[in-house]
Amino acid sequence: MDALARDQEQKWIRAILRRGDREAADALVRTYYDELYAYIWRQVGRQEDALDLTQESFIAALQSLPSYDRRKSAFRTWLCHIAAHKIMDHRRKSRTAMVPLTEDIPAPEDIAAIVHDRALLAQAETLVRREDPLEQEIFRLHVYGGCPFPQIAAVLGQPEAKIKSRYYRLLARLREELTDDA
Repeated sequence: MDALARDQEQKWIRAILRRGDREAADALVRTYYDELYAYIWRQVGRQEDALDLTQESFIAALQSLPSYDRRKSAFRTWLCHIAAHKIMDHRRKSRTAMVPLTEDIPAPEDIAAIVHDRALLAQAETLVRREDPLEQEIFRLHVYGGCPFPQIAAVLGQPEAKIKSRYYRLLARLREELTDDA
């Protein structure tokens, strides 16, 4: 995000906090809606659940906006952090399947690769769900949210070295488990 966009984002946040400005809240939600929806959908795999969780995440974010500290993390990272918790809560309640095939029909030669990738991702998600909640969140913020380690460390209040260490140990365990199953 460029400096101009960050400045506009901060103006919206200040307007929401100072005046409860609905237009600023709407602009902030519209800016991140598609990205947050995609982040959530990749993890829950159902459109209805993704829509609900996206809405719940934005509601929680707007209610918690006074606690947002831009010195600790980018707004996008903070929003993904909130969504990650909503997803974990949803999983505890529902235990639904992870990632179905997309509704778009790919070319026949791509189907085998997509099915294999989706199956592998579903297996990895099943294994990640058994891990400590902190490791789940690190994994999801990095893999699904595309957040860099320094931002994850800031939003979770942990040293970056610890975040990296936990992430790479988790990857090693996943690799071991997934290759044992093959």
